Amino acid sequence: MEWVTHSPEETISLAEKIGRKLHAGDILAYFGDLGAGKTTFTRGLAVGLGLPDRVTSPTFNLVHAYGMPPLQLVHFDMYRISGEEELETTGFYDYAPEESIFAIEWAENIETALPLNTIRITFRQLGDNDRCIILEGDERFADIRS
Repeated sequence: MEWVTHSPEETISLAEKIGRKLHAGDILAYFGDLGAGKTTFTRGLAVGLGLPDRVTSPTFNLVHAYGMPPLQLVHFDMYRISGEEELETTGFYDYAPEESIFAIEWAENIETALPLNTIRITFRQLGDNDRCIILEGDERFADIRS
């Protein structure tokens, strides 16, 4: 599925719709350049899950968790991780997948560690505010319009 958004607000709105269809155990792997809208998108996911929208980039901490089990949004930034062997240092294994939704920025750095059912989301900058967002790996989002 592919959508084009024309503002951060539209990106948040799209992600909110996607967030409403997520459930514990889902893993979202983000691919895209710096400034492509990954954290903005995660802010919308949080809203769709009924969590506060005070989502910030986990660049320095590597991980931010929002909400509490039985449903928690766990937002990882793997920018500084150079491979699967470093995952232990990120807290990646400290969260129960059955109680969490993982949103992973810079997923290409740990791609070999991701399960086959991972939902892949690619962000492409088309202009200052325009984004192409491509979702692969799950058809439950096919009816969503941006």
